[in-house]
Amino acid sequence: MTLTDSISLEQFSETAQRIENEIRRVIVGQSEVIRSVLICVLAGRHALLEGVPGLGKTMLIRALADSLDLRFSRIQFTPDMQPADITGTDILEDTPDGRGKTRRFQPGPVFANLLLADEINRATPKTQSALLEAMQEKTVTVANRSYPLEPPFFVLATQNPLEMEGTYPLPEAQLDRFMFKIEVRYPSVEDLMIILDRTTGADDAKAGKVADGAAVTAMGKLALQIPVEPAVNEYVARLIVATHPDDASAAQLVKQFVRYGASPRGAQALIIGGKINALLDGRLNVSYKDVEAVAPSALRHRILLNFEGAAEGVSADAIIQDALKAVPKGR
Repeated sequence: MTLTDSISLEQFSETAQRIENEIRRVIVGQSEVIRSVLICVLAGRHALLEGVPGLGKTMLIRALADSLDLRFSRIQFTPDMQPADITGTDILEDTPDGRGKTRRFQPGPVFANLLLADEINRATPKTQSALLEAMQEKTVTVANRSYPLEPPFFVLATQNPLEMEGTYPLPEAQLDRFMFKIEVRYPSVEDLMIILDRTTGADDAKAGKVADGAAVTAMGKLALQIPVEPAVNEYVARLIVATHPDDASAAQLVKQFVRYGASPRGAQALIIGGKINALLDGRLNVSYKDVEAVAPSALRHRILLNFEGAAEGVSADAIIQDALKAVPKGR
C-alpha cells in the first residue's frame, strides 16, 4: 500500500490492523507491547523495549521490519563497540590518477529507516551517546561534517534489566529521547504452549509487507492533525507537573520517593500517543482514557527515584498510577 499525500481514517485503521495481524503471525500474545511499538513507529519516534532474554523483543522488531517496506538495519551492541561502528567514518582512497589520496565517508548502520539497537545497554556510554544526535536531530556528524538521515527514521532499542551483569545504564538524556519505554513480560501458560507449537515444528512464520515509508509518514501526519480538547491538554500538563516532588499538586508517592519528575517530552509523548491510540480504536477524539492507556510507557523512564524509593524497590509504574489518581479530570 502506497500513500503519498493524505490518508483517511478508514485507511489508517485498515493499514494499522494489517500491520498488527502480520506481527501476530510471528509474535504470540504481547498485545500491549505490539500496540505500544506500533504507536511509536506511526509517530515517527523511538521506543525502548526492556525485558529479560528470550521474550521475543528482537523477534518482534524484526517482524515489524518485515511488515514495512523500509530500509532496515540491526546493530548488536557489545562492550568493545566504538562510535564509528554506528555512525560510520571517513576512509582514504586513491584518486583516479593514482597520484594521491581522497577522503570518502563510509556510512554506518545508523543510515537506515528502521534501526534495531539490540541490547543497547551492553555498550559503553561513549558508544551509546553516538545515537543521541541521530535520534534527536536526524543527522550524523563525522569529522565536522553533518549527514542527514533519510526519513522516516526511528530507533527501536532493546535492553536487559539493569540489575543484570555487564550492562551500562542509559543516561537520562538518552532515555528521554525514547517516546516509550515498553516492558516485555513473561508469557502466560496458554501463550507459552502456542509458542512451543510454533517454534518447535517445521513451519517458519514470517510477516509479509504491508506498508511503505510514505504510508507510515501519511499515517503519522493524520495523527498530528487530530484535535485535542483543551481540558485534555490541561490534564496532561497537570499530570506532568504532578510527577515533580516540589510541586504542591504532587501525589503522595511522588513527594516521598521521586527525585525528579517527567520532562516536557513526556507531555508530548502523552498527547501524540493518545492521538494514535484513539485512531487505532477508530476514533477522531482523544479522551482521558487514551492518555491513561499510554501513560505508563510514556513516563516510566522519565521519573527518577530518590534514594529512599530505590532502596524500597518502589516501581515507577506505581508512582504513575498514584499520580493518575491524584490529578483531577476536567476543569
